[in-house]
Amino acid sequence: MKGQFTWGSNYTFLVQVTQGEQTCGAVYKPERGERPLWDFPEGTLARREVAAFAVSRSLGWELVPPTVLRADGPAGPGSLQLYVDADPERHYFTFSEAEKQRLRPVVLFDLLINNADRKGGHVLLGESDHLWLIDHGVCFHADDKLRTVIWDFVGEPIPRQLLASLRKARQSLDQGGSLHTELGGLLSAEEIDALRARADRLLRTKRFPPPGVGRPYPWPLV
Repeated sequence: MKGQFTWGSNYTFLVQVTQGEQTCGAVYKPERGERPLWDFPEGTLARREVAAFAVSRSLGWELVPPTVLRADGPAGPGSLQLYVDADPERHYFTFSEAEKQRLRPVVLFDLLINNADRKGGHVLLGESDHLWLIDHGVCFHADDKLRTVIWDFVGEPIPRQLLASLRKARQSLDQGGSLHTELGGLLSAEEIDALRARADRLLRTKRFPPPGVGRPYPWPLV
């Protein structure tokens, strides 16, 4: 392990991954370092990180850095995500208006995975201004938990190309589909059913919804 990220509520480490002569940085989140939450089952956050990558890959949007579940991490089982070299001062709250216009896929992704913690600092611009999303440990709850700072497109129609990607991913969520099979080892059956229902609702309404009742923003905001 190369170091520890200290700003989060769970233990998160920067590690170096080596295969042959190739090395890369990665973010390692061990299950044993997860702070228990009242509304999420204990020891499941690392799996939700991997599930978010699986959904992003199924959509074809490359929003979440490659993420895998490792049983042999230095602190035990946990998620391992490719480290994104990005300026932490460049995030949602410092984006230009033109940069914010690129966030429609982000909003749709968060609606789909029921992201309970989309802070401004979880949206990064990496090399070649590639848009990356990180920190998805509290997603996929069966109940409505959406909390996000990005409410820029409320009431707008969801662009056709995004709906087409969502429709394709939705097909793979049916029993026996590739995404359903992959998520089966990461989420509960109830959570997969809820994910499928959210996809159906978005495909039916075809619009970005307004905030729901309760607390629609995370804290802290960044």
